[in-house]
Amino acid sequence: MGLVIPFEEATGSGDIAKLAALARGDMGRVNETILSRADSRVAMIPDVANHLIESGGKRLRPMMTLATAALCGYTGQGHVKLAASVEFMHTATLLHDDVVDESDLRRGKLAARMLWGNEASVLVGDFLLGQAFRMMVEVGSLPCLDVLSTAATVIAEGEVMQLAAAKDTSTTEDDYLAVIRAKTAALFAAACEVGPILADRPKAEIAACRAYGMNLGIAFQLIDDALDYGGSSQKLGKNTGDDFREGKITLPVVLSFRRGPEAERAFWRKALEAGEIVEGDLDRAIGLMRKHKAIEDTIERARHYGAMSRDALGLFPASDWKDALLDVVDFCIDRAH
Repeated sequence: MGLVIPFEEATGSGDIAKLAALARGDMGRVNETILSRADSRVAMIPDVANHLIESGGKRLRPMMTLATAALCGYTGQGHVKLAASVEFMHTATLLHDDVVDESDLRRGKLAARMLWGNEASVLVGDFLLGQAFRMMVEVGSLPCLDVLSTAATVIAEGEVMQLAAAKDTSTTEDDYLAVIRAKTAALFAAACEVGPILADRPKAEIAACRAYGMNLGIAFQLIDDALDYGGSSQKLGKNTGDDFREGKITLPVVLSFRRGPEAERAFWRKALEAGEIVEGDLDRAIGLMRKHKAIEDTIERARHYGAMSRDALGLFPASDWKDALLDVVDFCIDRAH
């Protein structure tokens, strides 16, 4: 295919620099696996897949698979294919999400659906899921296959839950947290859980790694919610305010709706439920969120889940890998600044 992904671009920098450095060797093998498994005699498949694969994602989820395996003393080779499987699952959900959400941008570039159409995006996402499960089978760990296949089911359920909640201003905070646990955090949790399973670690360590990933995933999504109204397009990799324009009910909306008087709630219903958005409505939405400290409190909730994620690793002795995983929590929260 002739595609080379610079490792520095794929892993990013800042607070995940230590994790990137520790995982460099294995991530090189993961990237090679990703490239070879994205190939196909059907030319459109690698074209669509590589458009997203090479777009500068940090490879955070597969790095977490590698890191938790190393944290638990795993010395085999299966973690490389499982990390690649995790990245393929993530990439497939992005391709599918952009179709459902009718998104124009992904990671600052035109979404694949804008270049090849919705049908191709969905089908290539299906191809990547198929390749992910092939690699899981090749690793030969039935418990790992169970964890990742269950995550795939839960993610799909989360997407449907989000679809059902779209434009519904009666959505509660608990409702929304249930969506993001399934839609986003489930893959973080599974990515972290398969490492200690491969290393044949005790149930307590497996549960600790899963809890680390689950809480990190919730914090990660909450920060994304905040950034959509209080961040920049560069940080988001999509247009600021896309959630608002798409009628998505995220936590800043839930908090603003609940805390505001009836006149403000009428505005939210008109904009999100009826889709009647005019010039200046996004600015008004952001103003209401600031008035009710909805963005600030969303970030505060993210910090709470981040603290839970950090505490989950307390079971493990000090090590470079543990320090690197703790740094990831800071990275996810600090994106809000």
